[in-house]
Amino acid sequence: MPKQKIDQAFARVLEKGNKAFVPYIMAGDGGLDKLNQQLAFLEESGATVVELGIPFSDPVADGPTIQEAGIRALASGVSLRDVLNKLADTKQSRNIPIVLMTYINPIFAYGVGAFAKACDEAGVDGLIIPDLPLEEEGIVVPELSANSIALIRLAALTSPKERLAEIAKRTEGFLYAVTVTGTTGARTQFKENLAAHLASLKEISNVPVLAGFGVSTPEHVKELTANCDGVVVGSRIVDLLHQGDHETIRELIQSAVL
Repeated sequence: MPKQKIDQAFARVLEKGNKAFVPYIMAGDGGLDKLNQQLAFLEESGATVVELGIPFSDPVADGPTIQEAGIRALASGVSLRDVLNKLADTKQSRNIPIVLMTYINPIFAYGVGAFAKACDEAGVDGLIIPDLPLEEEGIVVPELSANSIALIRLAALTSPKERLAEIAKRTEGFLYAVTVTGTTGARTQFKENLAAHLASLKEISNVPVLAGFGVSTPEHVKELTANCDGVVVGSRIVDLLHQGDHETIRELIQSAVL
């Protein structure tokens, strides 16, 4: 079951006393033919789960680095259907859980039921849909549940306690704690109250809490994981992959090993 695959991946890491590391990459950046190789490299380097972005023309949650990666992928003709087909072709050779990050419009265009089924057939384990509010989840949750696809919710710094409690109650796989106000992208520092925010989410979440947005250095990883179960790193990983700097990626992933 896909949801169980994510749960098991986190359990293996956390039971060892380490922290989870989820790298984000843009599907098709540098060519879709490289995707399987990229996923294998991240798995071998110690990633817990891979968040795989789908290129989209209006990525409202993404900062400049990820937007540019999406533009490169779109320019080479990569579509959501292409990504799912590629994942399906390589499903049997892949062990690491895959979480797709996409927006609601491509899912609608695909057809919610057909999309959920295609995700299952492709070995997708979870989904992050940043522009889907809690109030509108009913349009996708039944189909995702029927195909055992986890829906990972995002917890914003600006959300009131009552809403955070509901988000924590509903999320599957992990709770994605957004560490900044605004879009993705590397930052030099985080707000002083972030540690308390992460600790409070840990208290109300029944699944691992991972911090993401702005995480770009081993020091960030150590700072944030003092109060949560792991990190999601996107823009920095995308930059390093584009530059071909695999060694720095490996060092960054290994910084989550305590």
